[in-house]
Amino acid sequence: MWIVRLLVVACAAYGGPAFAQSDYPSKPVRMVVGFAAGGISDVLGRAVAITLSRQLGQQVIVENKPGAGTTIAGDFIVKSPPDGYNLWLQDITTHAINTALYAKLPYDSVRDFTYVAMIASTPLMLVVHPATPAHDVRELIALLKSAPGRYSYGSSGNGTIVHLSAEMLKQASGVDVLHVPYKGSNPATQAILGGEVTFVFSTMPPAVSNARAGKLRALAVTTPKRVAAAPEVPTMIEAGLPDFDIVLYSGVLGPKGMDRAVVRRLNSAFAATVQSPEIQKVYEQLGAEAIVMTPEEFEAATVREIAKLAPIVKASGARLD
Repeated sequence: MWIVRLLVVACAAYGGPAFAQSDYPSKPVRMVVGFAAGGISDVLGRAVAITLSRQLGQQVIVENKPGAGTTIAGDFIVKSPPDGYNLWLQDITTHAINTALYAKLPYDSVRDFTYVAMIASTPLMLVVHPATPAHDVRELIALLKSAPGRYSYGSSGNGTIVHLSAEMLKQASGVDVLHVPYKGSNPATQAILGGEVTFVFSTMPPAVSNARAGKLRALAVTTPKRVAAAPEVPTMIEAGLPDFDIVLYSGVLGPKGMDRAVVRRLNSAFAATVQSPEIQKVYEQLGAEAIVMTPEEFEAATVREIAKLAPIVKASGARLD
């Protein structure tokens, strides 16, 4: 009898939907990525999906829905049933930027989502072409100041984290440098490899591999601490810019109104996944670090990122309709 009472109490605490979702997941789970195949979010998502499938006992299928700065994917998730079978692996930094970047979004970036799990942080790496006469950040700033408007930086597009990182450098150092936006990270990488631009704040995989091959020179990473993938590279803070802290955060969201028992199940599964030895190896190659947060901590962290990045977006002048 006491077991029955406990079950009644548990069902009352969780509510009707939790009881209905007690067998979750009972079918494959779709995890949407708002970027094209081959980017860091896609690579991370596909690696995580394999281990997560074992954790959940159901296949996790990654589906790319690129376009409009990930807002197409976000709109898809908002309109999906809140049953836990449609999730969004999002670059949370982009999610925060979009709040200020777009004049009108088809959703509220906080209220219209269920925050499930933060899973990773990844730095950007400031790189220059080897022919550039700058071997550290101070020398780069001095070079840029020596000829205002002459030098340029590449980005993966207006309003992207790569763009805003360079804007932070401009604001912190007072340099006058030209922005050259490209249609994605790969074209921006090719531009710096070809010497078309002076510097780029690159994602880690191409930056590390090209720096090790001598095709690029790494000057700094954007995280407060040095990263295991390139421990010899100093941080921007060490380079003399004390407030320079910008990180690519990756997290998983679902539609508003997801059952809390399902959210807890997913949060636990993602935590176990990102701490597994196989994912740790993938993260090491990507220069990423695992993050484990409760859903509530994850939502609060996103709100802080929105507040932090909005002034940078405004100062950059970037705006999309």
